[in-house]
Amino acid sequence: MEDSEEPQDFIRVSSGKLSADEVSELVVSPSCGAVSLFIGTTRNNFEGKKVVSLEYEAYVPMAEMEIKKILSDIRQKWPTVKHIAVHHRLGLVPVTEASVAIAISSPHRNDSLDAVKYCINALKATVPIWKKEMYEEDDYTWKENKECFWKKEDGIK
Repeated sequence: MEDSEEPQDFIRVSSGKLSADEVSELVVSPSCGAVSLFIGTTRNNFEGKKVVSLEYEAYVPMAEMEIKKILSDIRQKWPTVKHIAVHHRLGLVPVTEASVAIAISSPHRNDSLDAVKYCINALKATVPIWKKEMYEEDDYTWKENKECFWKKEDGIK
């Protein structure tokens, strides 16, 4: 059966609460038997400190441009991928709430599963979204992703 539905990309970087249902519904397709999801949530601890929330900041046009590059890479590496949704939350994200939601559909599970893993790893490594961890003791730390491409091996930034 021929599939006339064009692949679509859905990117949102905003302060609104994220929904797993919303991102998965965006990518559902009659020609696909798989929808793979990744939901990144705020955990309550980091290196022995009690985390109460995360706060994200970004220059949205640049963040969206970098996400588009990732989606283009995904389409080259996994040509059967149909639809892709990447939503990242900005502002305050309390413990247990989602900061990133990724959904990818494909005819078979392997491509969508591999593409979701690639997407979150590339997003953390290349997209300029900054994270501040807020701790219970009225303390905070701006975090740099260990995966980010601009961090040098010798510790010089």
